[in-house]
Amino acid sequence: MKTTIKHFFLAGLCSLALLSCGEQAATETATETETAAGAGQSAVQDDMSNPNVVQVAVGSKDHTTLVAAVTAAELVDVLSNVGPFTVFAPVNTAFEALPEGTVESLLKPENKSKLQDILEYHVYVGVIRTNLMREGMTLNQVNGKNITIHKEGDKLMVNKANIVASVEASNGVIHVIDGVLLPE
Repeated sequence: MKTTIKHFFLAGLCSLALLSCGEQAATETATETETAAGAGQSAVQDDMSNPNVVQVAVGSKDHTTLVAAVTAAELVDVLSNVGPFTVFAPVNTAFEALPEGTVESLLKPENKSKLQDILEYHVYVGVIRTNLMREGMTLNQVNGKNITIHKEGDKLMVNKANIVASVEASNGVIHVIDGVLLPE
């Protein structure tokens, strides 16, 4: 009988110790969450995984204007999420080809919704690799409007922009394009 009481008492102490450790871990997790409050998916530090579509763009010297636009439109966290996304990413020279002052105007806070609409027109939810693209294929973009794929031999276009390269990302694929897609 004494042995049973002794085991019961030891089991109770162990349970109490485990509960105490669990509460401490929960408190630490809550503190970490509070510290990161307001930070989205883009704030997650991960040096082990392949880069996501935003990280790929940030690492490209040819996409600095796109990165500035995505940042101004507050879409970094959205595009850092798991996706999957197909992003049609205009190069800097594509933005430079727009009428003078267009990019500067779009980057102003009062034009954020218009900038978001344009950028969302460059994103499809799902992964469409070039080997799946067909002439006349229509894709419904995040902003609710459609783009059309054109194929002539090995040449691929989205609307009137040429697809010049494709890059895999952890949360989708990026098709580098030589023009900015503008919704009608």
